Amino acid sequence: MIPAQYNAQDVEQKWYAYWMQHDYFTSKPDHRTPYTIVIPPPNVTGVLHMGHMLNNTIQDVLIRRARLKGFNACWVPGTDHASIATEAKVVAKLKSEGIQKNDLTREEFLKHAWDWTHKYGGTILEQLKQLGCSCDWSRTKFTMDPDMSASVIRSFVDLYRKGLIYRGYRMVNWDPEAKTTLSDEEVIYEERQGKLYHLRYAIEGSQEFVTIATTRPETILGDTAICIHPEDERYQHLRGKKAIVPICNRVIPIIFDAYVDPEFGTGCLKVTPAHDVNDKELGERHNLEIIDIFNEDASLNSFGLHYAGKDRFEVREAIAIELEAIGALVKTENHLNKVGTSERTKAVIEPRLSDQWFLRMDELVKPAIKAVLETEEVKLYPSRFNNTYRHWLENIRDWNISRQLWWGQQIPAYYYGDGKEDFVVAETKEEALALAQERTGNSALTFDQLTQDADALDTWFSSWLWPMAVFGGIMDPENKDYKYYYPTNDLVTGPDILFFWVARMIIAGYEYADAKPFTNVYLTGLVRDKQGRKMSKSLGNSPEPLELIERFGADGVRVGLLLSASAGNDILFDEELCQQGKAFANKIWNAFRLIKGWEVAAIPQPESSRVAIAWYEAKWQHTLVEIEDNFDKYRISDALMAIYKLFWDDFCSWFLEMIKPGYQQPIDQVTFDKAIALLETNLKLLHPFMPFLTEEIWQYIKTRTPEEALIIAQWPTSVAYDASLVDDFEFTKEVISGIRTLRKDKNIPFKEGIELKVVNKEGSTSFFDSIVAKLTNLSSLTYVNEKVDGALSYRVKSNEYFIPVTGAIDVVAEIEKLTAELAYTQGFLKSVQAKLSNEKFVSGAPEKVIEMERKKEADALAKIAMLEASLTGLK
Repeated sequence: MIPAQYNAQDVEQKWYAYWMQHDYFTSKPDHRTPYTIVIPPPNVTGVLHMGHMLNNTIQDVLIRRARLKGFNACWVPGTDHASIATEAKVVAKLKSEGIQKNDLTREEFLKHAWDWTHKYGGTILEQLKQLGCSCDWSRTKFTMDPDMSASVIRSFVDLYRKGLIYRGYRMVNWDPEAKTTLSDEEVIYEERQGKLYHLRYAIEGSQEFVTIATTRPETILGDTAICIHPEDERYQHLRGKKAIVPICNRVIPIIFDAYVDPEFGTGCLKVTPAHDVNDKELGERHNLEIIDIFNEDASLNSFGLHYAGKDRFEVREAIAIELEAIGALVKTENHLNKVGTSERTKAVIEPRLSDQWFLRMDELVKPAIKAVLETEEVKLYPSRFNNTYRHWLENIRDWNISRQLWWGQQIPAYYYGDGKEDFVVAETKEEALALAQERTGNSALTFDQLTQDADALDTWFSSWLWPMAVFGGIMDPENKDYKYYYPTNDLVTGPDILFFWVARMIIAGYEYADAKPFTNVYLTGLVRDKQGRKMSKSLGNSPEPLELIERFGADGVRVGLLLSASAGNDILFDEELCQQGKAFANKIWNAFRLIKGWEVAAIPQPESSRVAIAWYEAKWQHTLVEIEDNFDKYRISDALMAIYKLFWDDFCSWFLEMIKPGYQQPIDQVTFDKAIALLETNLKLLHPFMPFLTEEIWQYIKTRTPEEALIIAQWPTSVAYDASLVDDFEFTKEVISGIRTLRKDKNIPFKEGIELKVVNKEGSTSFFDSIVAKLTNLSSLTYVNEKVDGALSYRVKSNEYFIPVTGAIDVVAEIEKLTAELAYTQGFLKSVQAKLSNEKFVSGAPEKVIEMERKKEADALAKIAMLEASLTGLK
């Protein structure tokens, strides 16, 4: 027995277990053409959110369709170790237990990190199974797996030996909460309301002062000069003189440099080389002292004097009060400025001088620019992101790849002496020792005398190798999997990591494989709430994905997300979309139950059924062409909408009504078999979007072996079809609609047969006459040359359709009703035409408003013509 209701929860568990049991997701190299997707690896500590739901639904649609099309479909899942985020979680956990990270050795801390990862890591991958994701779970990778880490280390050593990685003492972006450096791309700039403090610096040996404006008064304790433009006439008398920094009373030189804008502020600039990148350059030009006033957590150090140990923002308020007390604060103004914040911790970034590792990007980036912007070997969807890609890559800076963290791949540099340059780079400590012995000429050098660099590599330096490393392509580029699956086909990700990850993978692909890592990049939009706000826990507008799946079914949620998800555009998510997806699932289920509920008999096939099948097959082929075109252009939402309309409108609302047997009557075997076959072709199109429901119906239709499961069935192929049937039926729909409207308006019951007489000025085909007759219960349909008197009428284009009046209609009352409706419509037309003849209205109203009024005029004219024709026929 087929259940009356579709139970998503039972069905989803059953079929996912079945698919896993029969290894449908597993891929191994064979004779088939591969189709490969690598998952954008979520953070190992992450849990499923709406962005993941959208991104992975799209990937699953692509991979399931490829599987149906006969490709060897391989979807590689995995997670990213997410160094900053994960280390922060572990540090917080340890702190709650009274343990400080600094009290542990690296090995002890990493044990805690691994314990955390084993306990919480991978949860999101299990959650993806509930969504229906058909990943090859046997290939699951983690960016800290031994082979993955080995790939990262080999990459570092290779790039270092090519002269592309170097160690530099640079001004970097410092996250004082995570206590690590960040790359420029990991800094988010926010507009914040702050203050501009105008401070007085005394000129040594005089009663004179200069005034300087700053947003950060706490940094005056690190000032080492005052700078003025060489041509600023106001301050020429200060050449060779010195100023005194308030509070610390440090005597500093007054220097002259064209960097200063004499028109900005007072024309005087305080120079703090340790805490501003431009000041650092000034300091190098003028050999200024460098005074770092901050600890790694952005509290002040001993150079902060009596503020030592206090947080920078606390000091900012306190020092302003002190400056005012000593007469050094001239005034304070409100000031809106851009503040750099950490993408991960949201902490305000500090510029900090530090020894870091950098990767030269100027040459590495060239093949990646060419691949996307010139040869189009790699295509971005939508293509408008090409401009963003160009801007980033053409303005690229060297990549800071070191992080002051323990969780991650430790930089393979080994120090053997006290100097900054006393190091070697090697994949193993054994190799490092041999290199160090060779470099120093000291064969007695031991492992104990080597110290590995304490920093870890940027997480993105690990994940930029992802498409190659998951197939072992870095460690063994000749291995079978790598040569078969790489380059991959499609990448589905968000535009927010177009530079962080996508561009860098392209760069790595050409550097290590001299080949693109993928062909197409589908960039999804952000999932927002229906008010357009970004989803967040703090706003309480982010639904729990697993609860949505429980309420609406995985298929319902997948459809709900995709119906509104055009490439690159943000999605305004509303739970009603999931309800719509659930309703669609119920519609499909009920259509299946309707067909299976018909009694089948050995009777002749009606003409109407033969015509219906011919039309639906043509319509189906017509829609398949549209669907394939949408897939080719990565318009996944449009592809689903085409299938949605095909099933809901064409199959359910029209085709099933055309072939449905009369009340308590059987259906013929030929039509029934064809209806089942057409349902099956629909299920194949629907399967990538709604895998659980479609497999359930597929298996209910008849008993099938594992080799006959829908998940590995064959995607339908396009064949030639009669396009005129599709066009002609659109005309026929209007004919049927006209009769149904007259029946409704005149209260003519459907069981009462009516005549239809047609003046066929359009030369329309009579192919669908049997359909018109069945769906409107015509007692006869005849073609005539003249209008029919005493009949109700309507038009479709220039064709006229007449239904002779029978005793069921009060002709006098009908004439009165039509006359009143005609008078009202004529009055409405007059008011619309008055608007359109008003030059002031036409010239001042928006174009859309004008178009709407013109449409009202056209509709009214058409209705008047129909009413007048109906009245003529009745008189």
